[in-house]
Amino acid sequence: MEDRVVELPSSTHTAQEAAQQVGVSLGQIAKSLVFLGAGEPILVIASGANRVSQEKLRDRLGLETRRADADEVRQATGFAIGGVPPLGHSSRLRTLIDEDLMAYQDIYAAAGTPKAVFRLSPQELLRITGGELMDLREEPERGSERRGGKEHGLQQDPA
Repeated sequence: MEDRVVELPSSTHTAQEAAQQVGVSLGQIAKSLVFLGAGEPILVIASGANRVSQEKLRDRLGLETRRADADEVRQATGFAIGGVPPLGHSSRLRTLIDEDLMAYQDIYAAAGTPKAVFRLSPQELLRITGGELMDLREEPERGSERRGGKEHGLQQDPA
């Protein structure tokens, strides 16, 4: 796995910044986001090009969810927001994976720090996390345009 780690020249705070530094499309960035449902942490691995639909999460899980705050993210994963990898957490987390990531041969996920990512295939991500594939993408409202990924950080997206 060491040969797959990409050290970035500077810290990245958004998926767009990570994609630019790695030289890949925004959709190839796999951002790890933590939600809480009934007090339990849920890891959502989303394409950097997408916002996560709270409605789709609720429908899939059968319960209301909210974004975890920085302390809750660290407690659930052992990592700080901005560097949460999709694996290696301090506890086993139910994991939901954005099906849009499956369109790529290679994707890049945080490697435990905002200054490093690692390359893997979507199939490897699915296998090593035991995640469940689902459509997580929030559909844009009619007449609105997507914001070009600035809000799609490796750290938590705005609610």
